[in-house]
Amino acid sequence: MRNYFLILAVFTILTGCDKIDELTKFDIEYNQTVVIPSTTGINLPFDIYTPETETNSESEFEVNDTRKDLIEEIQLKKLELTITSPDSADFSFLESIEVYISAEDVEEIKIAWLDDVPETTSNKLQLDTSDMDLKEYIKKDKFNLRLNTVTDEVINQDHELDVNSTFFVDAKILGL
Repeated sequence: MRNYFLILAVFTILTGCDKIDELTKFDIEYNQTVVIPSTTGINLPFDIYTPETETNSESEFEVNDTRKDLIEEIQLKKLELTITSPDSADFSFLESIEVYISAEDVEEIKIAWLDDVPETTSNKLQLDTSDMDLKEYIKKDKFNLRLNTVTDEVINQDHELDVNSTFFVDAKILGL
């Protein structure tokens, strides 16, 4: 009988910890805007930089009842590009795209890509994402994204893109 209560107590503690652990998992979203200029050459890689993005990580962590020092891992969950101008544009002009993240005192790394952009595509493009731990970038005050693109057709108008990223955060609750 004593073993039964011990097993029941251990089970209760473990399932309770799992529920508490779920409370410290949340998403942070960032939105940036970039412009692909109209005179870009064909089949030549070129870089486009997002403006420096403030992470507001301290307040994001506080809203989710955690702190920077309790973050276990941050991964890029989703990166989506949306053409906002011109209205009728789609991503058929792109051959490939890679997205890199950088922050102060942290080495730049590739976090998203699409090697063969489909010819018949819409004004939205979902990129493949890496499973790397990005906590050192998001814990900083600011980060930058660099888009390395290759076009396969001439574009005669500037294309304005929204870069929407969602980061999954896993933190310890009160240091547990």
